[in-house]
Amino acid sequence: MSRFAIIDTDLDLTVAAVTSDATPESAAVQHGDLLVGPGPFNSYEDAYDALLARPEEEREARSEKRVNLDSNHRDPMWHSRWCVACLACTLVLGATMQADAQTPVVAVVELQDQAITPGTQRYVLRALDSAEQDNVECIVIVLDTPGGLLTSTRRIVKRILGSRIPVVVFVSPAGSRAASAGVFITLSSHVAAMAPGTTIGAAHPVQVGGLPIGPQSPGDATKPTSEDSKESDSATGSILEEKIINDTVAWAQALANRHDRNADWAAEAVTKSSSLTAKEAEQKGVVDLLANDLYDLLEQIDGREVRLADGMTTLDTSGATVQHIPMWWGEQLLATIASPNIAFLLMIFGFYGILFELYSPGWGVAGTLGVICMLLAFFGLAVLPVNYLGLALIIVGLVLLAAEAFVTSFGTLAIAGTFCLVAGGVMLVDSPAGFQRVSLSVVVPVAAATAAITLFLVSGIVRAHSSQVLTGVEALIGQLAVATGDFAPQGDNFTGMVAIHGERWRAISAEQVKQKQACEVQETEGLTLTVRPRSDATTVSPPEES
Repeated sequence: MSRFAIIDTDLDLTVAAVTSDATPESAAVQHGDLLVGPGPFNSYEDAYDALLARPEEEREARSEKRVNLDSNHRDPMWHSRWCVACLACTLVLGATMQADAQTPVVAVVELQDQAITPGTQRYVLRALDSAEQDNVECIVIVLDTPGGLLTSTRRIVKRILGSRIPVVVFVSPAGSRAASAGVFITLSSHVAAMAPGTTIGAAHPVQVGGLPIGPQSPGDATKPTSEDSKESDSATGSILEEKIINDTVAWAQALANRHDRNADWAAEAVTKSSSLTAKEAEQKGVVDLLANDLYDLLEQIDGREVRLADGMTTLDTSGATVQHIPMWWGEQLLATIASPNIAFLLMIFGFYGILFELYSPGWGVAGTLGVICMLLAFFGLAVLPVNYLGLALIIVGLVLLAAEAFVTSFGTLAIAGTFCLVAGGVMLVDSPAGFQRVSLSVVVPVAAATAAITLFLVSGIVRAHSSQVLTGVEALIGQLAVATGDFAPQGDNFTGMVAIHGERWRAISAEQVKQKQACEVQETEGLTLTVRPRSDATTVSPPEES
């Protein structure tokens, strides 16, 4: 038979059933709470009456404590629900982090229609360092270049060969090319790919002066010359050129052999400026594969094994996250200055800034800006295959245009200077690899504007010389003077005094001049006027002296 007792749950007093043989102590152990006496009772009604008989202040204290506690604590399932929610969040967060850790990351560097210069070199090296620090799966260089400096190319190639992550060179998009320096960068990559409609080749070295170099042919070596000095210079030049060619050929073949590519074609690209389309390059083993775009490339190279400096590795690029590494503003500035059009304009602006400052007292903003523009122009020209003849023509043209303002040539110097400026601008950058040149749309307006400014200044000078002088002694030439007395003979001439503009001047004339006779001033020499009597002028009285 069950008995009933009053149980203290700390938050409330309640009636609970206990076993028939329960004591206050055993009931407390059974329910986990303190048993409140008296009791136990034989019926629920007796126990409940005893509960109501408890002091009212005791029940109110427990009721107030229960209200102040959070409702979740009154829910017996609160702890279970909280644990389940925390476990679910932990599982979701862990799954997300594991998925992110398993997704490969591919870094991308883009060189779109950019020459290989110190600016692009710095950009590529920084991107490789950043990609290695982030431990990406690989780095893709999207390449489109007409060529560039050999020193910058060698540094990029050395960095690629020593990279701890795979480097993929992708000649893309359609219409792009990996010319000259781009050939060596492509051959040095761990994976070389091209998009349809792209080309590669024309890696023949080019002198800074703009002339291609090459080994002397056997026929040229047997041709006699009339001057020993010319023969010696030709032999010396041919030996130097042959050394450069042989060194470049060996370098190209070494890069091709490192990744099992066509070394014979690499030599032809240097010696014969050979070029291939994307399909031909794949068929001849110059590149590894063709891909339509970047994502197609990543799918095709997934699972490919490549050899790094520290051993073999397998690419995992399927579904990879693409992370672009852009140029920062300093690198963009260096790349912009290396543009032939920008370098040409900086040189023109720098010349006129310095010229203006030389004809002005002191030194100011124009001269400072001119020096800065000149230095930036020289930097740009230093990384371009400059034709020295074109550079000389530009300098001669600028000098002729500047001289037109100081030498009376009636526009001859301006015309010659304009011609030299246009011809020099067109010839300034020259390369058999199709290197970007100075555009006619830049050269012609600059030359026309310079010629127009020069002619405007010259016409102003001509007008100033041809206009009548209004001040000084020269202003008396052509004016009428009145003889104050008869001129006396003196040698072959006649001398006397004349009055003009209220002043008396000593005068000399080749003819006899009578008193009050009008005469015209022809020349001035110091304080003496050379006059000629005017028979058609009315005789007037000389002005009275003040």
